[in-house]
Amino acid sequence: MATQSSVKEKTRTRLQEPKKYNVIMHNDDYTTMEFVTMILMEIFRKSQAEANQLMQMVHITGKGIAGCYPYDIAVTKVSAALERARQAGFPFRMTIEEA
Repeated sequence: MATQSSVKEKTRTRLQEPKKYNVIMHNDDYTTMEFVTMILMEIFRKSQAEANQLMQMVHITGKGIAGCYPYDIAVTKVSAALERARQAGFPFRMTIEEA
C-alpha cells in the first residue's frame, strides 16, 4: 500500500523599497526666480516659504534638490517642469541622480 504525503513549501517574498532619486535644479542666468518658485509650488508641492528658500539656495549655490522620489515619479515631475519652461521660453535645467 502506497501512501502519499503532501509537502508544503513556504516561500518568502521580500519586498524592497524602490530606489529613490533626487531631482536637482540647476541655476542659470535667464530663468526668473518667480518661474522657479512657481514650478516648486505647483509641480513639487512646496509651500511658498519652502519654494522661496530652495529657489534662493539654487540661485546662490548653483543647484538644489527639489525632491526625492521613485524613478518614475521623478521623471514625470522633471518632464512636466521642463515642458513648462520650454513653453515659457526659459532654458531651465533639471537632472535626476540616484539618492
